[in-house]
Amino acid sequence: MRFFVDTNVIISAILFPEGKVARVVSHILTKHTVVISTYTKKECVEVFQKKFPQKQKLLKTFFEGIHYEEFQTPDSFNTSNYPEIRDIKDMPILVSAILSDSDILLTGDKDFENIILNKPLIFTPAKYYELLKQT
Repeated sequence: MRFFVDTNVIISAILFPEGKVARVVSHILTKHTVVISTYTKKECVEVFQKKFPQKQKLLKTFFEGIHYEEFQTPDSFNTSNYPEIRDIKDMPILVSAILSDSDILLTGDKDFENIILNKPLIFTPAKYYELLKQT
């Protein structure tokens, strides 16, 4: 399966390497195709520069140390072609997840909770972790 990984998941996995989110990310990296958009990478860099400047090397090491497919987020798109989302800054994530033909969008962002799509399905890391425990 193709997993599109949102910014908050990457940041959590890096900052809390022993946590549930890191375990989920580790699992999907070994069992599935991980898709990360250019928008997501840019957002990660901005967050680390602003909130965790002393840990920027961890972000660089993360991206250099994993195998993933990079999806080029479109420079522009018609928002009316996509489901409505509360925070317009999340629209590039939603659009990229759809256009990259991902099966699952993995995000901890609550703005995605009420969006219903046939593809990708939207999972929080906690929800996916619970599914993993059942198998």
